[in-house]
Amino acid sequence: MPMLMLCLLCALAMVAQPAPVAPMSGSEPAQQEELTLLFHGALQLSQALNGVYRATEAQLTEAGRSLSLYGQALGLLRQEVSQGQDAAQELRASLLEMQMAEDGLKLQAEATAQALEEVAQGQQVLRKKMKRMEVQLRGAWLGHARQEFEALKAHADKQSHIVWALVGHMQRQKQEMMAQQQRLRDIQERLHTAALPA
Repeated sequence: MPMLMLCLLCALAMVAQPAPVAPMSGSEPAQQEELTLLFHGALQLSQALNGVYRATEAQLTEAGRSLSLYGQALGLLRQEVSQGQDAAQELRASLLEMQMAEDGLKLQAEATAQALEEVAQGQQVLRKKMKRMEVQLRGAWLGHARQEFEALKAHADKQSHIVWALVGHMQRQKQEMMAQQQRLRDIQERLHTAALPA
């Protein structure tokens, strides 16, 4: 900018130089006045240009500061978005693991239900045999029939114990499945919340 003002002043000085003509005594004061006006105008122009330059420089500095702040805010926003994506990915992985665990529990529950059904059928068969044995033993309580009846009765007691154990196991599995479903609902709700725009 100082070079521009220097060039402008040189140009004005060259323009303001008097042409080589015969000296006229009456025109010299007029030329001096014009030269003074030209220099005064050049000085005012340089001051105005200097003010414009300073104002522009201040505006550029402020714009640079604003751009830097915008860049920092954009960086923070990108970091938050990245963290949110990582958290959502972790939640999805946890949800997948829990769904697989729930599928395993369902398979176990189905197998246990099938085993219970088979045991119940076995108990019905045993009851029928015991009723037949009771009818036979009414006439003859001694001998081989009594031993067979006692063996069947012990077997029935053992089957009842197994059934009670399986029922307890089924109840525990049911509680685990309910807890697993609650955890799945919590994770799905967190995923839904994380997916909503801020």
